[in-house]
Amino acid sequence: MTVYKSKADIKNFFIQLFWWTAGSMLFAAAINIFTAPNNITVGGFSGIATVLNYLFSIPIGFTVFVLNVPLFIISFYKFGFKFIFNTIIATFETSVFIDVSAPFLKGYSGDRLLSAVFGGVLLGAGLGLIFQHSATTGGSDIIAKLLRIKFPHLSMGRVIMIIDIIIVILSSFVYESVESMLYAIVAIFISTQAIDLVGSGFSHSKTLFIVTDKGEKLSQKILYSLDRGVTVIDAYGGYTKKEKQILFCAVRASEVPRFSKLIKQEDQNSFMVVTDADDILGRGFQRKNNG
Repeated sequence: MTVYKSKADIKNFFIQLFWWTAGSMLFAAAINIFTAPNNITVGGFSGIATVLNYLFSIPIGFTVFVLNVPLFIISFYKFGFKFIFNTIIATFETSVFIDVSAPFLKGYSGDRLLSAVFGGVLLGAGLGLIFQHSATTGGSDIIAKLLRIKFPHLSMGRVIMIIDIIIVILSSFVYESVESMLYAIVAIFISTQAIDLVGSGFSHSKTLFIVTDKGEKLSQKILYSLDRGVTVIDAYGGYTKKEKQILFCAVRASEVPRFSKLIKQEDQNSFMVVTDADDILGRGFQRKNNG
């Protein structure tokens, strides 16, 4: 069950821990300063926890972690300890920072639209840092991944979006305010944009060219572990004079760290080029409106 086996792995873990901590602090600030005091639900388990806090004064961070515990247990049996290890730590940190910082962070009580905007920016920035360094905060992400075991045709992004929409709509009944729902939509939209920007160096889409001797193995990993399409191109090494493969992938910028980690794990001798893509059209990406 050992997750980190070498000094390099341990060093990398502490680097990741630093960024998880930074992301968790930004996330906690967003909740305690902007969204929760203004009855703005941000979707996911944080949204559910915010509503329960409004109704019963239950600590938000504590609720987030408790709601995630059953998912951690199920994920452990479905995907293994290594998959869930980083997420448990990141979720725990986020939950602790939300509750510990709550008494010290004064909620903003001005314009609710500003609360939605700045809350969304901080939420997205925090989550972007966490996602960029191989972790999540559980909740909708895990539910979507578990659902795809039984329904592999489902898009993770679409499942997460549906869950968030349901939570936001239900919260509007609790707050008895349509405005709360509208502000929540603004916050969620802005946070998703911020996640992409922070998680990828401020460029939304990327194209990857991976030169490898293990084209078949890597292409299968990309297809089934990362849920992205891949094109395999036969190639010939000019220096090595050996047969090689070039894997071509179009991905969202926030997915690049996951690809990089998987490629390094499966083929340390591979060569990967990451380039910006102004537009990616087709399945899995936004279609450009030419009309």
